[in-house]
Amino acid sequence: MKTKTILLLLSLSFYGLTYTSCNQNQKNDFNKEQGKKETKADVVLKDYGAEPTVLDIEDYTESNTNYRTVLWTGEKLQLTLMSIPVGGDVGLEQHLTTDQFFRVEEGKAKVMMGNSKDSLTFVKTVGENFAILIPSGKWHNIINVGDEPLKLYSIYAPVEHPHGTINKTQKEAIEAELNR
Repeated sequence: MKTKTILLLLSLSFYGLTYTSCNQNQKNDFNKEQGKKETKADVVLKDYGAEPTVLDIEDYTESNTNYRTVLWTGEKLQLTLMSIPVGGDVGLEQHLTTDQFFRVEEGKAKVMMGNSKDSLTFVKTVGENFAILIPSGKWHNIINVGDEPLKLYSIYAPVEHPHGTINKTQKEAIEAELNR
């Protein structure tokens, strides 16, 4: 039952968060009707907490220059933005009780997963608009193999990082994890 609930939440979150980018023309029509021009300058990178929130996930993801920015933290779900430099990676990790969803907005990456950190037998190359689903317990890493920063967002269920987390670099993120 718990797995079905998490999968449903991930599905609904994926649909809701990607709806705007899939329907860009409708968004632009809405903004024209309202006499507003939405720009990336309107992006405010902060944790919006468990408040109802609607935003253009593509603009937010592409505007993020931090390694990790927690954008929304609910009771059972969390949205983070990531920017991985050329040649950089998310970092080899395993979440024992957390399922994870990634969506690539910009860049090219190599995704690796496996049952042990020494045997990442699932390997795929992905690019813009790809989704990556990582079951709890799987070792995984995502490496930027492109020639521009890799821009992606991640949904964790349940929550993985403290509310308001912003790590400018991977090194800063690792240090913060060790001090938790």
